[in-house]
Amino acid sequence: MNTYKNQPVVGLFITCLADLYRPEVGFATIQLLEDAGCKVEVPSQQTCCGQPAFNTGDFKQSAAIARQTIEAFDGYQYVVAPSGSCISMLHHYPELFDEKDPWKKRAEDLKARAFEITSFLVDVLQHSLSPSTFNSSITYHDSCSGLRELGIKDQPRQLLTQVEGVEIKEMQESETCCGFGGTFCVKYPDISNRMVGNKTHNIVDAGATTLLGGDLGCLLNMAGKLQREGHDVDVRHVVEVLAGMTDQPALGETKSTVKAG
Repeated sequence: MNTYKNQPVVGLFITCLADLYRPEVGFATIQLLEDAGCKVEVPSQQTCCGQPAFNTGDFKQSAAIARQTIEAFDGYQYVVAPSGSCISMLHHYPELFDEKDPWKKRAEDLKARAFEITSFLVDVLQHSLSPSTFNSSITYHDSCSGLRELGIKDQPRQLLTQVEGVEIKEMQESETCCGFGGTFCVKYPDISNRMVGNKTHNIVDAGATTLLGGDLGCLLNMAGKLQREGHDVDVRHVVEVLAGMTDQPALGETKSTVKAG
């Protein structure tokens, strides 16, 4: 465990999907942050980041959500989330306010403090993981928001090389969208289905037994398609592996379907 003279105080942005579908991702994120020497708090007044409203052009509602989020995380040295998508939305908050609006400065301040978890561990803390083991070959999906808006590419891979037993098998077109895109998959279901089909083809061709990524929306989309196609590939959020918390079933599995060994 790394210790710091001035312990960083982190506000955890838990994300809607982690809260509703995969709480383990939140617990794993907290463990990683605490192992890195951080004090972690989870503000109860946080809600959605506002991205669905923002992407559909409802900027009035987006601004209202932004103000609530800014207030919820006021005073924290850092704001960290297990999602490049949500953090990238926090980075868009300054666009929602006029130059003379005092909320703009507060939005810019939040943006400067907001990080995706793997980027925070690598780029901000330069943290080395506690020893853990995950005996599996993995392939990694680079989510659009994390990659294109936050520059997250090498950070999760750098951390995964510190986990004993991990063998990385890169898929073709790892940087290509999986077709989820939040409301995109609802507006354009046929295009979305074709895109995730292309993605699962590349996942299976990589020959890995586990698919990892940093955004639950992408992972839920790909896990569902892999199951419908009958492929035997586990799907997990990267923080579960980094924190050594892989006892729970993979995404889409139940306890009765978990594979032995």
